[in-house]
Amino acid sequence: MRSTSADSNASTRRRLYAAALVGSVGDGIYVPLSMLFVHALTGLSLTATGAGLSLAGLCALAFMPVAGTLIDRMGAKRVVMCALVLRAAGFAAYPFADTYPSFLAVAVVVAVGMWASTPSQHALIGEIAQGAERDRLLAWDRSLRNGGMGLGSIAAAALLAVDGDTGFTTAAMVLASLFVLATGLVARIPAVHDGARRPPEEQQGYRQVLTDRPYLLIAAANFLIAFGYTAQAMALPVFLTRDIGLPAALAGGIFALNTALVAALGVPVARLTMRGRRPRTSALGATIFAASFAAFALIPGLFGGTTALVAVLAVAVLYTSGELIHSVPAQGLSVQAAPDHLRGRYLSVYQLSWSLCRTIAPLLLGFLLETGSWQLWAVLALMVLTGAIILLCTERALPPHAVGIRPVPGSPTPENAVQQAGA
Repeated sequence: MRSTSADSNASTRRRLYAAALVGSVGDGIYVPLSMLFVHALTGLSLTATGAGLSLAGLCALAFMPVAGTLIDRMGAKRVVMCALVLRAAGFAAYPFADTYPSFLAVAVVVAVGMWASTPSQHALIGEIAQGAERDRLLAWDRSLRNGGMGLGSIAAAALLAVDGDTGFTTAAMVLASLFVLATGLVARIPAVHDGARRPPEEQQGYRQVLTDRPYLLIAAANFLIAFGYTAQAMALPVFLTRDIGLPAALAGGIFALNTALVAALGVPVARLTMRGRRPRTSALGATIFAASFAAFALIPGLFGGTTALVAVLAVAVLYTSGELIHSVPAQGLSVQAAPDHLRGRYLSVYQLSWSLCRTIAPLLLGFLLETGSWQLWAVLALMVLTGAIILLCTERALPPHAVGIRPVPGSPTPENAVQQAGA
């Protein structure tokens, strides 16, 4: 009997991992080329394309609270599948979006699918596993997604090599097929239903989330620290080419180095971080982030030529170590601190912290880049360090199982406490 259960759990994990990898390959194809991709398929100007994508992102942002409610009412698995289907349908429709209204409609469909994917995926992991096993699944999910993004970016480069618009049309069909495949993989995951869901009259919905001060502080800390993640893709290439003088190809190589290290070391580092308390470990990673940004600020004035490249590589490794140490404990904290019966709503609020950062980041990072070579990194270091301090302040207010404190033998756990209350 135990063997059958173990086989079922292993099969569930394999399908979850495969779906994450396939979906992230699609992200790797689309995200780096989104502006160029849509511009080529629709024939719209780059200005109109950028404005449309920004408007679609804002619409998707407004949809996030609805996504959280749907996760709690329908179950995370169904919402994951719906998000994947939306993305598949959107990419299949892009080649036929030859008017601005039709482009906006398709862009909103794709954006809603993208923004809803993360909270529903993390909620699904929260339903499948508990405790440290959740952290392990989150670590595998993140590592596979980084590896998939890297594979997708290579595939995107190959598709761009095709002459004319054929490559972009092919990319749209490939993307649609990938998300259909990912939907099929998720569909084969056995349905999981939380046993701790409360009757409707006891559910306060978003009112409970918005009065949960420790969780809101976790989301606020993530909002600040998330700028460190967005800066890597948006601001670092400009800094490396303009202020350090590196060739564009080498600047891209720094991004590839980060992706490869996160994909390869994500799970082993996660095993180490799971030994500590989640707020403290994630705060440590954020502090290393801040140190790497301070180092970036110093490089233009201290190094030049080959030594500058060596310094950049060293700081990139430091930056990546901060990301590895911070990411899984922070994700685990967001899932573990959410009550089972409102996990979808809680994670949607947490996802809003990411989404707001990504909406604001282009404007803020662009402004800071214009001010000089060091101002961006100084501001980012202060923001991320503030986020680390907030995380440390939440520890005493969070339940022990969310913090990661090992229970004393014989003491009640959240699971058997529920069972005892029911008895």
